[in-house]
Amino acid sequence: MKDYHSSTLQVNPVGCYHPGLLKTIPGRHFMGHFVKRRSIIFQLVKRDFQQRYVGSAAGWVWSLIHPLVLLVSYTFIFGYCLGGKPGPGALTDNYALHLFTGMLPWLLFSETVQRSSGSIVEQANLVTKTLFPSEIVPVAIFLSSLIGHTLTVAAVVGIVAILLGHASPMLVMLPIFSLLLGLFAIGIGWVAAALQVYLRDTAQVVAVMLTFWLWLTPIFIGEEKFPSGVHFILKINPLVYVVQAYREMLLGTTMPGLHDLAATLGPMAAFAITTFVIGGLFFRHLKRGFADVL
Repeated sequence: MKDYHSSTLQVNPVGCYHPGLLKTIPGRHFMGHFVKRRSIIFQLVKRDFQQRYVGSAAGWVWSLIHPLVLLVSYTFIFGYCLGGKPGPGALTDNYALHLFTGMLPWLLFSETVQRSSGSIVEQANLVTKTLFPSEIVPVAIFLSSLIGHTLTVAAVVGIVAILLGHASPMLVMLPIFSLLLGLFAIGIGWVAAALQVYLRDTAQVVAVMLTFWLWLTPIFIGEEKFPSGVHFILKINPLVYVVQAYREMLLGTTMPGLHDLAATLGPMAAFAITTFVIGGLFFRHLKRGFADVL
């Protein structure tokens, strides 16, 4: 007679599944790579950050120079030539600060996605190795970009303190939004990187899409100036919530209420987690053929 007490279905005395069944959760092995291979991620981040500035006299200072040059250029074009001003309800009348605080999350997002799209092909010598977890490459790219981003944010905090005479108490929330932005960017980066292995035009398509995406995000143009017919785009654009949050965290003077915080944090968290999971599943499915194609 079959012994049902020795069945493979493990149940504890109160009728709940045994913790061992957690091993069957989809994606558990995939996500486990980030913990098990954290030393490899660290080495990839270190190598990537160093290689970007190898042989450069200014070194990591270029991570500050590049966004500052963009700031000066855009401020001159949109602020002086086109007479752009912060819209109603803006946290400052200083157009340069208003513009730059909105650009910061976009620069981190676009750099992560753009560089991730070709990362698997560029790292083919590592990816084709059987034991190398290729999914960590876009993660390392984000973390490397985050170093320069953090340096730039620190500089902006100092500039805001000098020009406006205060530092926002919301700065404590900045890591949360940076993390959510990272999850969203990595999710898209996984999709683009996997497709690039099979369709080598993917990186070019991503560059074009990012150009359109930039102008559909209220960085240079306030939300009130968008035509009413396209306002629905602002609701489904995750970068809108991040740009708003960055401006509030860097330029604001008071902590927002729970309702206002949830209105920004909730949608961004939903977009970020969903994109991260879908991107991870998509990458895991396509990575099985990477070695054959590369």
